[in-house]
Amino acid sequence: MSRYIATHAIRGANAIVQEAEELLERTLKEKGPDTAVAFPNTAYYLPFILGMTGTEISKIGELPPILEHAKKLLSPVPTDSRWLPYLGETLDCGMATLFAEEIIMALKFVTGEQPEKLPGLQLAGSTSFTSPDNGGGPNGNGYLNGPIDDIQLRSWGIQLVDGRMPGFAAIVGAAKSNEVAVKIVRELQRRSILTFLIGSSNGKSIIHQLMEEGVELGYDTFTVPFGTDTESAIYPLGFATRSALTFGGMKGGQAKEILRYNKERVFAFVLALGEVDDLKYATAAGAINFGFPVIADTVIPEILPTGVTTYEHVISMPFNEIEGADDLERAEKLVQKCIEIRGVKVTIAEVPVPVPYGSAFEGEVVRRADMRVEFGGKNSRAVEYLFMDEMDNVDDGKIELIGPDFEDVEEGGAIDLGILVKVAGRKMEKDFEPVLERQIHYFINGASGIQHIGQRDIAWIRISKGATEKGFNLKHFGDILHTRFHSDFGSIVDKVEVTIITDPDMHAEWLEKARAAFNERNVRMGAMTDESVDEFYSCTLCQSFAPDHLCVISPERLGLCGAYNWLDCKASKQINPTGPNQPIKKGTEIDAEKGYFQGVNEFVQVASHGAVQEVSMYSIMENPMTACGCFECIAMVIPEANGIMIVSREDSSMTPAGMTFSTLAGVAGGGLQTPGVMGHGKFYISSGKFILPDGGLKRVVWMSSILKEQMAEQLKAIAEREGEPDLLDKIADETICTDVEGVVKHVTEKNHPALSMPPLM
Repeated sequence: MSRYIATHAIRGANAIVQEAEELLERTLKEKGPDTAVAFPNTAYYLPFILGMTGTEISKIGELPPILEHAKKLLSPVPTDSRWLPYLGETLDCGMATLFAEEIIMALKFVTGEQPEKLPGLQLAGSTSFTSPDNGGGPNGNGYLNGPIDDIQLRSWGIQLVDGRMPGFAAIVGAAKSNEVAVKIVRELQRRSILTFLIGSSNGKSIIHQLMEEGVELGYDTFTVPFGTDTESAIYPLGFATRSALTFGGMKGGQAKEILRYNKERVFAFVLALGEVDDLKYATAAGAINFGFPVIADTVIPEILPTGVTTYEHVISMPFNEIEGADDLERAEKLVQKCIEIRGVKVTIAEVPVPVPYGSAFEGEVVRRADMRVEFGGKNSRAVEYLFMDEMDNVDDGKIELIGPDFEDVEEGGAIDLGILVKVAGRKMEKDFEPVLERQIHYFINGASGIQHIGQRDIAWIRISKGATEKGFNLKHFGDILHTRFHSDFGSIVDKVEVTIITDPDMHAEWLEKARAAFNERNVRMGAMTDESVDEFYSCTLCQSFAPDHLCVISPERLGLCGAYNWLDCKASKQINPTGPNQPIKKGTEIDAEKGYFQGVNEFVQVASHGAVQEVSMYSIMENPMTACGCFECIAMVIPEANGIMIVSREDSSMTPAGMTFSTLAGVAGGGLQTPGVMGHGKFYISSGKFILPDGGLKRVVWMSSILKEQMAEQLKAIAEREGEPDLLDKIADETICTDVEGVVKHVTEKNHPALSMPPLM
């Protein structure tokens, strides 16, 4: 262990704990011990403190014992004559640093100093707070993100577990130049690595550098700015703590388990750019406890493997000494070294387009002021249609544009667009068409400067001015699709031909053909029932985060994340025969109404490592399916109303259970099997098997209004089929009430059918 690093880290830890103590004393005196303290939009209180100690901090007066705990972890700064291994003392001081930093940042929310504001900053995607001037909301208002909210944590969950987001990086400080800063971030985005931006070096932050170069920051671009001070590092480490609590089924206070979970399952690293001062050393020591190595672009002592991290603990790569033709090549090699040290598994498809490409750009928004041209939306029609054909009828690699490109379209204008993808393959099946077609959204969205929303005949695409200045044109859509379909679906697709249509007559002709095919598919999928197939499918993607959980997916029950249905799993099995989606023979039917099958139970017992013995496919009250943390909705019994409430992930309001979605997730997630509580996919509500033995949709007495709006047509159809055409009006939501008394009053006044059904409990 380096005495140099230990001295700086221990000195930094002592200083930051003293700073936290002074701030706490001052804030207690000014605000009083009963003043509320919390991070915004999270049910995990102060998450690092909760995870490490199990203490739910809600008032300032509850912080002194935490500070005392941090002080006990401190060691005296080594003297010139004192030589010890230092590693244990340094790591403990790192933990003390993180306790102090969370106390400081929480108190700064109380005093209005958090979130930090940077003039001119706009964020892509929702911010995680309401700012002090009440200007918070989508796209930001100059305020940095602050702690990641629970909704965003869960929306990233599926990308973390299915490999689209292989890990995250915390960048601390500032790069050698703005160009190097942009290159580092682009290399991380290209590899779909979530990037958190923190701190400064010599008075400048990488956040400033990226802003000056016009790089879009925020949730939607995988590049999240937290703060220009080092203390904001507690936000990504709090995110890591919540990952264990959310997906790992762990409880507050399981410190060793949470740290081990992050070492083994959360592939993160710290990249320190520029001068490393005492506080950065101390904070880095805290990160190492999580198993996250630190890579610096300056000369510092190295710490080789001792088992705390997977490989090296601290690595020095002085930027100017990295071999390379220029600074941009050195930046690329620096990123590659970080990935190597942490062991991040990255798969990159080299897509031949003139703009950066990767999953990090999937959520990018092209605002009207930055738009060169759009297809779809209010002023035009865009349609995407993928279909299979015979081998001889598909010319692999052929990309044809029928009609003009957009050179003659006025800036900011719109034209009709058709994207036809014709595929062939010996293992290709007609049922796979919609599965592959849905990938068009992700594939096109991966190009920087391209916005893609919707599918089928309601697609909406924008191309930015920046992308066109770099040479992006319509044929590049074909390049993207040809490359990605071969890369991602090569086991079932042998040939890919793409036709781009802007010719008005041809567009109208293919729009009609596509709509006829869409209707045919709807009928075909809608006709599938659980009884019509001999096997279901497993989905164990989330076992990387929730080891004992798996979804059992049937034609009438999609995965709880909403991203995988039965056909998706069937295609996935063809693509990756040993992957996470394996067929489950139903076997002997034990109870048709509750959904008990001998084959399912036997599979679940093995796949859950013995944690789950039986699963009812359709009941919420008896052996419900487990969940990780990626579910779109949570259903929960409200005994007083003899019914069920359904809460959407997108609903951050209070619920009649006295908990928000985020708090409820701790009950429903982590691979737990809890009767009366169930995570599920949104469209499972419209299934004929939805809590079938418990009364189905007629049991629902409260539902998030966003679900009622999004699924209005499907829910009305089910209500009419059940003989309750006005059922939606009888179901309360957060605009009507958020407590049990209000629900009981509403359903009584409306004569809700649940009141006359057999008791649930």
